[in-house]
Amino acid sequence: MPPYSPGEIATKTGYTLDTLRYYERIGLLGAIERTAGGQRVFTDDDVAWLMILRCLRDTGMPIAQMRRYASSTSVTERRELLEDHDTEIGRRLDELIRQRTHIREKIRYYRSVDVTVGEQ
Repeated sequence: MPPYSPGEIATKTGYTLDTLRYYERIGLLGAIERTAGGQRVFTDDDVAWLMILRCLRDTGMPIAQMRRYASSTSVTERRELLEDHDTEIGRRLDELIRQRTHIREKIRYYRSVDVTVGEQ
């Protein structure tokens, strides 16, 4: 039931009002429509865009890359940015798996011996 107020968008997307203003200021959000009184109003398309931005942010894409993605009009460039990001996510997941394995080995060790913390 658009249009949505900034408060409704914040609730719907999990972004703070400050983040929404920041994203608009740095060009991650296109021209957001405004009421006659100057209040921003958001559409379902804006919600969808904010959700892809959340996905990119939550998976560690740097703001500079997010800005490139947002400013690009090339499907090819956007696809390549996402492919590169996907590769980076895979690399980070592999590293996390290695680190988790190390932590689990340490947990097994501590379960196998009666050692007080600090001795190991």
